[in-house]
Amino acid sequence: MKQLLDYADILIAAPFDLGYLCMADKFCKQYLETSKKNELVFIVLSFSGRLILNIANRQYTGPYILYAMLCNILFTGFVFILFRSGWEKKVLAASVLMVTARLAENFCGSFLACLALFFRHTVQKIPEPFIGEWESWLIICACYCFRTYAVYRMMGRLEPVFESKPGRWYATLAIPLLVIVIVFDVIAWGACHGIMVRSGGNMGLYYDQIFSHAEFVLLSLLLMVAAGFYMFGMHRIYAEQEKSGWYHSQIAVYKMLAEQYRQSEGLRHDMKNHIIALSVLSRNREWEKLDNYLKNVENSGLEPGGDTTGSSVVDALLYQKKKAAGERAIQWECDVQAPKEGGINEFDLCVLFGNILDNAIEACERLRCDEYRFIHIQARTVKQCFLLEVKNSIARTETYTKGTTNKENSKEHGIGLRNVSDVVNKYNGVIKIEAEKGTFVISILMSLDYAVHDVKTAV
Repeated sequence: MKQLLDYADILIAAPFDLGYLCMADKFCKQYLETSKKNELVFIVLSFSGRLILNIANRQYTGPYILYAMLCNILFTGFVFILFRSGWEKKVLAASVLMVTARLAENFCGSFLACLALFFRHTVQKIPEPFIGEWESWLIICACYCFRTYAVYRMMGRLEPVFESKPGRWYATLAIPLLVIVIVFDVIAWGACHGIMVRSGGNMGLYYDQIFSHAEFVLLSLLLMVAAGFYMFGMHRIYAEQEKSGWYHSQIAVYKMLAEQYRQSEGLRHDMKNHIIALSVLSRNREWEKLDNYLKNVENSGLEPGGDTTGSSVVDALLYQKKKAAGERAIQWECDVQAPKEGGINEFDLCVLFGNILDNAIEACERLRCDEYRFIHIQARTVKQCFLLEVKNSIARTETYTKGTTNKENSKEHGIGLRNVSDVVNKYNGVIKIEAEKGTFVISILMSLDYAVHDVKTAV
């Protein structure tokens, strides 16, 4: 009976530990891949391993730091073996779970210990109180419940952190979390060996305990906040870098299009001279020279004229998109007048038209071949505002909800519209999006006064 009581706290905490492992399995399943069988194996093996290590540590009274390290290694190993994904992502998932468990458990345990000591000292009038056996059991159970709840609350909030990113990024994010786990294990080992914060002077053991538990409460709270800021801050930095890279790659493409269009315009301008030269070669029956001349004209990129918008860069972009639409049997209607020089930056205009038209072409491609496909573009300057409206056909069952996508590659979704939104915000504009009855409409209004004022301020 005495031996059973020695393990009573382990037996009482076991069901709560099982609940935590079920929640940890659910967390891993959300961000990693596995089978139903492996889920059950993960829970059973993790629970059995932790129970055996707990009993072994109590039986042989080994160093706590060794027990904690074995628990962490065992848990990480089961995540590695029983879940499918890149090893960096699995390390991050295991690190997040371990640091959550450690911080939540220490915060809850130390906070409740402070309350218990305060109650005994002030209400029960015990000069130097200690936490009793029953209170210890209750605190242990509360700690398990709290860390299970902490994992549950985090589960849906970490989706942006775990979305498709390079493996090195996951590994970089996991390193500080693993350091936090190791630091807490060392601190707990020190507490087990009597290393604690002293109250100073001769305030007594009661205040020494209060100060030590308060230290854990404060440290846990600060590290929870720091870990949260670190993870979401790293995600924000990555998203901004990705968006910036996408934007600059678009700028490079638009510059190339503008140069090609400029060359074509130059060749078209010289067409009269080319025709005279070709006529001379034809009359003189110099067929070989005529053939070479025609090849040079062909290689120089002469193409039919596109829509004249007032901006050569926008003309080049619209020509390419019109060509892409024609290859996909999409009816094209375009009536665009770009703002005059000094209004909206040409490359910002290309970001708007490029991303919107790419999305429109993709939406039309998703339609069946026998369905009507169209893209209608209207843009003009009214007073000191630039108005842009693009309509395109979509499936009649298709709707638009902010933050959702119909694209297969969800990683690329949203970057285009985010870039459009950034340009519109830059010019203090507004966006309106509607999707109903088989038509998708995006309308944009931007202030040219704001653009000119912004440029003058920068100068």
